[in-house]
Amino acid sequence: MTDHFQDIYANKAAQYDAMVAREDYEGNILKALEGIRTLAGLDVVEFGAGTGRLTRLLAPHVQSIRAFDNAPRMLDVARPTLEATGANNWSLELAENDQLPVPDSSADLAIEGWSFGHQTGWNPDSWRESIGAALIEMQRVLRPGGTAVLLETMGTGSESPAPPAPGHAEFYAWLEQEHGFTYQWIRTDYEFASVPEAEELTRFFFGDALADRIVQEGLLVLPECTGIWWRTY
Repeated sequence: MTDHFQDIYANKAAQYDAMVAREDYEGNILKALEGIRTLAGLDVVEFGAGTGRLTRLLAPHVQSIRAFDNAPRMLDVARPTLEATGANNWSLELAENDQLPVPDSSADLAIEGWSFGHQTGWNPDSWRESIGAALIEMQRVLRPGGTAVLLETMGTGSESPAPPAPGHAEFYAWLEQEHGFTYQWIRTDYEFASVPEAEELTRFFFGDALADRIVQEGLLVLPECTGIWWRTY
């Protein structure tokens, strides 16, 4: 049976993009990335770009960004929103995370957001191999001294970080203990214009329990914790 998230990425990309556009209303992701490495002048390769959320965030600040995803509909949604920015230093291409059509040693920053972690659910018995192959691909495309950055959820609806599933917790520990990644977490809260909007934009993705809570508590701001892992090669 098609996974819940795979179905969304294949068939509900516009709805997904409307939801994530409400996240990180305080702009903490860009601040955190600039704290890890100055973005100006960097050539960037993005893994699992989805509807271009990070692509749009980074394009005004970097030299170039090549963004990849394996879901055509997600990139279809990303393209017009990127074109609307007026930037011309980006490209969108179809590719799997472990096999990008990118030359060796051609990027300063390799980044993924909310992509690798899905492997813990989609491939519970082999996620280490799947994510490990993507990490090897990150290292391959980076120039010496390049930086790999991973952003993944640390929980929705809670003000303090907690991995949303045991598989995510194992993945995060594996990054730190076996692959030498440094970790920090930030708040990337959602802000909605109204409670009905909040309900509409969250129920299809996060499910009934969280959407019902939003309605019952009248939440316009939904807490979200995001983990950031990085290392230099």
